[in-house]
Amino acid sequence: MAPNATIYKVELQISDMDRHYYATHALTLARHPSETEERLIVRLLAFALHAQDRLEFGKGIGDEDEPALWRKAYTDEIELWIEVGQPDESRIRKACGRSRQVVVISYGGHAAELWWQKVGAALGRHRNLTVLDIPAATVAGLVALLQRGMRLQCLIQDGQLQVMNDADAVAVDPLRRMAVAETAG
Repeated sequence: MAPNATIYKVELQISDMDRHYYATHALTLARHPSETEERLIVRLLAFALHAQDRLEFGKGIGDEDEPALWRKAYTDEIELWIEVGQPDESRIRKACGRSRQVVVISYGGHAAELWWQKVGAALGRHRNLTVLDIPAATVAGLVALLQRGMRLQCLIQDGQLQVMNDADAVAVDPLRRMAVAETAG
């Protein structure tokens, strides 16, 4: 953990009707001084979307060899590599070569749109890649829920999420820019 990191304790209750996954996770997130609240909350959202017992947060910003989150098999093979933000195309290509499945969750409104215009065509050849975008207004709503100690419930159904605390709720409808399971027709 980096010096001066801000620690967030999260009790995250997940009811994922799409995957039939129901669990409560006690998470400790360290926010690096150079990490924004937006990136932190999108990392937490990425965890909720892909939660499993072996899903772990990576070492953090600036580590070239680890993603924001990942899941490894018991054989140490990387099953799932999750990037948050707008990683460069070479990093995504490297991740696609190292992992069975790669997910990029972009955010940032216009900046995310420009990033996609720049890298989207090149990423189309990766068959193990899913790219989602979280609208800026949604990220702002999620940041409003952020507290150093928090209890959140996340309901996932038909690809949409509802993230709630005791007082507020934020609907999250990720834009699928590309997905592994896409079929023609």
